[in-house]
Formats: sequence, structure tokens, C-alpha cells
Amino acid sequence: MTQVFPTLTGIGVSPGIAIGPIRRVTRAEIAHAVPATAMQVFAALDSVATDLEKRSMTVALDVARDVLSAQAMIARDPALVEAIGARLPEPIEYPDVKPAIQDAFAGFKTALESLGGYFAERVADLDEIATRTIARLSGVEDEDLVLNQPSIIVAQDLTPADTAALDLNFAKALVVEKGGPTSHTAIVARGLGIPAVVGCAGVMGLAEGATVLVDGRDGSVILEPSPGEIDTRQTREGALRARAASVSGPGRLSDGTPVTLMANAGNAADAVAAALVGAEGIGLFRTELLFLDRETEPSVSEQIELYKSVFEAMVGHKVILRTLDAGSDKPVPFINAIAEENPALGVRGWRLTRTADEVLSRQLEAVGKAAALVQTEVWVMAPMINTATEAAHFAARARAAGIKRVGVMIETPAAAIGADKVLVEVDFASLGTNDLTQYVMAADRLDSRLSDLTSTWHPAVLRTIGMAANAAGTMAMPIGVCGESAANPQLAAVLIGLGVTSLSMAPSALAEVRGFLASVDRATCLRAALAVSNASSADEAKALAIEILGV
Repeated sequence: MTQVFPTLTGIGVSPGIAIGPIRRVTRAEIAHAVPATAMQVFAALDSVATDLEKRSMTVALDVARDVLSAQAMIARDPALVEAIGARLPEPIEYPDVKPAIQDAFAGFKTALESLGGYFAERVADLDEIATRTIARLSGVEDEDLVLNQPSIIVAQDLTPADTAALDLNFAKALVVEKGGPTSHTAIVARGLGIPAVVGCAGVMGLAEGATVLVDGRDGSVILEPSPGEIDTRQTREGALRARAASVSGPGRLSDGTPVTLMANAGNAADAVAAALVGAEGIGLFRTELLFLDRETEPSVSEQIELYKSVFEAMVGHKVILRTLDAGSDKPVPFINAIAEENPALGVRGWRLTRTADEVLSRQLEAVGKAAALVQTEVWVMAPMINTATEAAHFAARARAAGIKRVGVMIETPAAAIGADKVLVEVDFASLGTNDLTQYVMAADRLDSRLSDLTSTWHPAVLRTIGMAANAAGTMAMPIGVCGESAANPQLAAVLIGLGVTSLSMAPSALAEVRGFLASVDRATCLRAALAVSNASSADEAKALAIEILGV
């Protein structure tokens, strides 16, 4: 009887195939009490920050360097030091400082624990800093991961310091039990260009040294793969990469139907990377990334320079700028001072005009002035718009600041259902499928227990997208998608079939999406969109799309 070896499944976040022995990464557990004075705690925290700064200066990968630098800034945050000081007020030795440190960090974690997106899992930063501080005080610290043969790195989770220190001569793939598409492991793995799977339940149960095949495209982790399985997956991966490399120029379907393919960006470096891979513009310029590590609001002149640097990287193309989307998973210190029980449903995005209206006024002023200095087509949209009244209010203010093309993010069911009214007030729309999926399904996409409910493939989500796209189509209005779903080739084709006119994604995903769309025509996209909209589940919808569109 043929023995069947298990296949574990997680979320594929960085495509590619890798085969090799498992190298498990475990963390030292500090179960004993850690006595220390407040001054020793502050010294340990400072030492952790210094270590992170040194690591950031030696690592070659930009994204890893940015992550480590951001962590160092968090460790030096005066508010964090003050919070710890409030819990350890006297310069005496406490029998166990762990509870005070953990409690201080817990207060900072609350605002980061709801929702996904680029900064949705920044709570891992705080966990790592707290753990490193306690470990330094206890004298029990993890050693850097040292590899001496090609290996598949398996862990419950990996810290940015872990991933930044990886030897790419030997680290062939990353597989972790925790995390999601926006976790540090996912971000750094994509930057490193190695296969990665996150949210892979049970992977820590596999034996050290066991051979596995990791498919970072579909999230499969196959124990002791057969030669046939290896050959099949490697052949398919090679064909997909060859197709992606064979198509260049503006996005189009096989029948010549144009599809604008753009990239998401948070700074000038991202915009340069987008231009290098042939993006037709920036479909989502996340301006909040310029604010997140600030204790005070950047001045108008500072903002002008920051915006202009991104616009100049895309001269001759379009840049769609999203106004400040602070709140929820992206708290900004000088705005989001009040804790909210349900931050995802609270004062965020456009709703900040209720509490910090002048911040938006100054941002619009800076955007208008920066746009006037460049030869770039600048469009501006507001996040979390729900009603026609909100859309009209934003449009009037943006136009008064000299902005010529104004739009809205469609990321709530209310905005999608009422799109026929909302879109009358603006010039374009963009679907934020990350938030839209979460709100349609009423499920936190960071909660792995709800992973079957947090897929954009769910027919309820696709129907909602279709409603908004149909309203935009009736008005001959451009409507794009700038969420994670745009980076999935089959889902990108379905979105086109639903009526979406442009797609924006991470620069690294552009080539593959461009190559796939060039292999299908509009009629096939329409047929796939109709089929998946009538499916009964996300899994059925995805299977139908692959059956109709191919891989």
C-alpha cells in the first residue's frame, strides 16, 4: 500500500518552489522571574534599540532595513518609556519586572490589533521589543539563526531581525504558523524573492530535518514529496515565470482590451521601484506612511517636498494619492489619541474631519501645491467615504485646493450599495478590497479562526464589487482596485469581468498579472465573473475561475 504523506496548507505570500530539509526556529521561554530596577529596564530597552539600529545599518535589503529602523524608533518612543516608568516609579529592585513591561506594551498594542493592510500586524514589533527587553534583563537571549546547508525555515513566527539576518545561500523558503499577507515574514520574503507561506497550522509539528516542498504560490507544504510532485510543480512554476517575462508594455487582454496596471507606493523609493517594472502609474499612494512615526504633524512645506518626491518619480504618468488614512491599524500619534473599543468602525480615514479637520486642510493644501510643481497627473481620493454628502464635501474641498481630479475609496458596503449616488459627486473611484472584504463579511481578517470568511473570492464580496463597478460603468467613470486582490492573476481577470478598469498592486506582482491578463480575452473574463458571482463559497468561486481562466 502506498504511503500518503500529509500536505499542510497556509497562505502563499511569495511565489516560487523550494525543496529541502526543515530547520525549525524556536524561542527561549523565560518562565522564571526577572528582578531588576527601573533604571535597568530603561538601559535594557535602550540597548535593544541600539542593537536594532546597528542591524538596520548592516542589512542589505531595503524593506528589512526600514522595518528594523522602525522598531528601533518604537523602542525609543518617549511615551513607551514613560508608560514603563509609571509602572516602575521607584528606583528600587522589583522582584519581577516582566508584568510591568508587558502591561506597558499592551497599552500600545490595542490600537494595532484590528484589521489588515500594510501596518496591520505591527503589533509584532511591540511583541518583539518587549520580548528582547525581558530577555536582555534575564540574560537568556536567542542566538542568531545560523545555517550551514540549504534549508526550509519553519517557525511559529519570525521576527524582522530573524528574516533580515537570513543567509540567502541557505534559506530557501520560509514557513510560519502565524501571520498573514501583510506580516513581516511576508513583506521581507517578497523583498528577498524567496517562497513563503504564512498561517500554516501544524507546521511546527513536522520533524527537524524532514524534507518538504514549499509552494509559495498556493500555500502548500508537502512532506516527503514524490519525484512526480516535484517535477509537476517545478514545471508549472517555470512556465508561469516564462509567461510573465514574455509580456511587456501597457496592460491589455489577449483581444487588445486595455487594462491599466499600476503600483501601490508609500514613498519615493516605492515609486521608483514601480517605474522600473513598467507600472503605468501609482494607483495608491499611501500618504499615512509619511505620518506614522511622527509625534507632531509635518508642516505644509515638509509635506510638499515629500509628495513632490513621489510625483517626480512618475513624471508623465498618473499618481493617485489617498489622503490620510489614519486610525484603526494605522494610528498616528498626534491624531489618534483616544482609545476606541472598535477602531475599525470608529474615527478613521475621512471621519478624522470630525476630530482633526485642520490636518486634512493642510494636507490638501500641500498636495495641491506639490502637484502644481510637477508634470505628473495627480488624482486625489479620500478613504472611508460612506455617503454622497461626504463625497461632495471632500470633492469641494479638494477642488478648492487646486486638485483637478478627485475621487473616493469604495471600501464599505454602504458606499458600494449607494455607489450610484456617491459617484455622482466625484471623477473616479477605487475599491479597497482589503477593508471591503472585512466589512462585507463582518470578520477580522487577522483572526486565523475566520480565514474562511476573509477571502475576496467570496461571492458576497464579488457581488458587492460588481454593484460599485456597474454604477461607475453607467457613468463611464474609471474605477480601480488597489487592494491585495489585484495581485492575484485569476482574481484580477474576474475583477475586469466585473467592470473594474484598472488594477494597482505591489510592484513585484505586476509582471505576473500582466502576463496572465495577456492570455485571456474580455469575453472569458466576463464569463468567469458571472460564474464566480453565482458560486456558493469562496473555494467554489476560486475553483470556477481557475477552470474557466486557466492558471
